[in-house]
Amino acid sequence: MKASRGQIEKALDAPPADIRLFLLHGPDEAGSVALGKRLERAMGAQAERVDLDGSALRDDPARLADEAASFSMFGDRRWVRINGMGDECLPAVTALLQAPAAGNPVIAVAGAIKSTSKLLKLALDSPMAMVFASYQPDAREAEQIAAAIAREGGLRLGADLAKRIVDLANGNRALMAGEIEKLVLYLDASPDSPREATAEALDALSADNPDSDAAPLVNAVLGGDLGAMHRELGRLVETGTAMAAVLRPLITRAMLIANIRMSFDESGRLEAAVDGAGKQVFWKDKAVVTRQVRIWDAQGIARVIQRLAQAERSSRSGRGLGDLLVRHELLAIARQAARER
Repeated sequence: MKASRGQIEKALDAPPADIRLFLLHGPDEAGSVALGKRLERAMGAQAERVDLDGSALRDDPARLADEAASFSMFGDRRWVRINGMGDECLPAVTALLQAPAAGNPVIAVAGAIKSTSKLLKLALDSPMAMVFASYQPDAREAEQIAAAIAREGGLRLGADLAKRIVDLANGNRALMAGEIEKLVLYLDASPDSPREATAEALDALSADNPDSDAAPLVNAVLGGDLGAMHRELGRLVETGTAMAAVLRPLITRAMLIANIRMSFDESGRLEAAVDGAGKQVFWKDKAVVTRQVRIWDAQGIARVIQRLAQAERSSRSGRGLGDLLVRHELLAIARQAARER
C-alpha cells in the first residue's frame, strides 16, 4: 500500500507486526537511505542485520521469506535490508508476502523504478507492504532537512547558511550531510556540546572552485565520450582544479537526467519531458541532455548519482588519494555510458 511521509516515518520508527516489507523508491535515493536509517535506529544497535541484493534474490527466490522468518543466532532482534531491488526480485517478494509467517521486517531501497514495474504494483496492492517514493525536495524543504541534519550533529545552522549548503549540494541529501559533517568536525560540535555554524567555517571548508568550467567534462562523462573525458581531465590538472570541484556539476546534471527520465518513462514523450524541465535545460544544451536521457535508464542514472555521492565523500580524503578515487568513478561512469550509446 502507498504511504504518506508521515505514515512511513511512523511505521519505520516502530515497525508494525503486520508489515513485512518497506519498499522505498524514487529518484532521491539519498532520501530513501535516510528513511531507512529510521528503521535501523528503531531495531537498535544490537539487532542482527541481514544484507541482500537483487542478484542474490533472483538466484534464490525462497531466501527472502526464509530470512524474514528466521530467528537471530544471538537471540537479538533481526531485520533484512535489500539494496538494488528490481523486477528480478518479484518471485522473492511474492514468496515473502504469501508466506505463512515472517516476523523480521524487510526494507528495500529500489532507486528510481518505472510506474509499470510489476514489483511496484505487487507492493502497492499488498496490505503487508508499505511503499514510499522519495523525490528531490524543493528549496524550502531542503533547507529544513539541512537544519535537521545539523541539529542531530549538535550544530546550530542559520537560515542563510542552510540555503548556502543546499546550493552547494544542489539539494542532494547525501551531499548536504557531507558538508554538514565537515562543519561538525571543524567546529568540534556534538549533541552534548552544540556549536553555532559560521560563514567563515563554511568558507574555509568549501571545495568549490567557481572559476572552473566543468560543462565539457560533465558532457563527456555522462555522454560516454572517453577521449573527451581524458582531454578534459588533463586540462583540469593543468589548471590545478581539484576533482571535488567537478562533482557537484556532474551530480546536478545526473539528477536532472533522472527527473527527465522519470517523466519520459511515464509519458513516453522524450521531447515533452525535456521541455517540461523548463529553465533547468539551457537551450544550447537541449540536444546534449536529450542524448544523455536516451543513454541512461532510471536505474542506471540512480546508480550514477549514488556513485558520484560516494566519490564526493572520497574526495575529502585529500588531493592525492581522493582525486584518484574520483577519477576512477568518472571513468567507470563514462565507460558505462559508452556501452549504452
